[in-house]
Amino acid sequence: MAFSAPVSAFRAIWQSFGTPFKASSLPVRAFSTSTESTSVDAVVIGAGVVGLAAARALAEQGREVVVLESADAIGTSTSSRNSEVIHAGIYYPPGSLKAKLCVAGRNRIYDYCEAHNVPYKRIGKILVAADESQLDDLRRYKQTAQKNGVELEWLEGNEAKAKEPALRCVAALWSPMTGIVDSHQLMLAYQSDAEKKGAAVALNSRLLSGTLSGAKKTLRIGDNKTGAFCSLTTDVIINAAGLQAQEVAAAFVDFPRQHVPRRYLARGCYFTLSGKSPFRHLIYPMPENGGLGAHLTLDLANQAKFGPDVEWVDSIDYTVDPGRAETFYSKIRHYWPGLPDGALQPSYSGIRPKISAPGEKNADFLIQGPKDHGICGLVNLFGIESPGLTASLSIGDYVAELLEP
Repeated sequence: MAFSAPVSAFRAIWQSFGTPFKASSLPVRAFSTSTESTSVDAVVIGAGVVGLAAARALAEQGREVVVLESADAIGTSTSSRNSEVIHAGIYYPPGSLKAKLCVAGRNRIYDYCEAHNVPYKRIGKILVAADESQLDDLRRYKQTAQKNGVELEWLEGNEAKAKEPALRCVAALWSPMTGIVDSHQLMLAYQSDAEKKGAAVALNSRLLSGTLSGAKKTLRIGDNKTGAFCSLTTDVIINAAGLQAQEVAAAFVDFPRQHVPRRYLARGCYFTLSGKSPFRHLIYPMPENGGLGAHLTLDLANQAKFGPDVEWVDSIDYTVDPGRAETFYSKIRHYWPGLPDGALQPSYSGIRPKISAPGEKNADFLIQGPKDHGICGLVNLFGIESPGLTASLSIGDYVAELLEP
């Protein structure tokens, strides 16, 4: 007999197994007691910061939402392997999704953190021109920021040194709206918001295949731990799988392949600074191809780290090569000559899910709705790298808007 259960019924299903209900650990077996399909309003694939924000937005619309996450915890990939910076919106081309969603998201995320007791600091950032050759770029970023509605203060070299005596530069831009956030606590808050509205997060749950035609979309889901599987039918699918977004899109057997962009992987390594940092603010050099350079960021405990660099790779591998520290020293000493020898220790790495090739201009977010690919109820999110965390609330609302008739 079919067991067609909305999310609100999962509590009873879970308790029928003799276990207290906990939405964040919902297993595949809770979806169905037979080989027939369970039906829900919406399925979000990927429980990173953007997927959880989208689930929150959909749940607040009154939809019953299931979030599928192939890992055994939320936010284990790109969302937890970044600088945890709340960006102001300086770099992104005016009118781009990155610019619009970052600036709107930045303002919202500060308010959200305050209201939900998510740890953050509006610490400010100094973007530096270390020598005369970088002044034109610095002026250009100031103009771009102004077009994006971001207010920056121009600092001459002596003014920048007054803020940060250890800094070497000929001029800089001061960004008071840049900050840092505890990304894991932020994701937990999004998850909690969604679950309070009836959503459920299913961990260890991997999309095996899906069909999009017909009145209902059908997904075949596998349990990574037990090998069990089930089917879900749904009206809405949000592909927020990050590094696996192209793989997820390809698993839809009837999705047009011309709408799946090629994925490029840019690994970025981080090195922590041993000892106390001489800086009180975030320090950013001029951006490099594929990233924002080996910048200095501080975490909420004031531990300093440098990175990420850019290394184009062919597969997802988070190994940090200690030898890469040598290039970090030379880059960092361009703006901090006092960096001591041996002060950098390997920390962690992240991988950016890029849709622009090495040497190409950084691509904008690619968020495909029904008007882009012709499939009602489907939204694909490709190339959601920085400033995805900053823009997450705005991305969630943008996704929900794309589903409106």
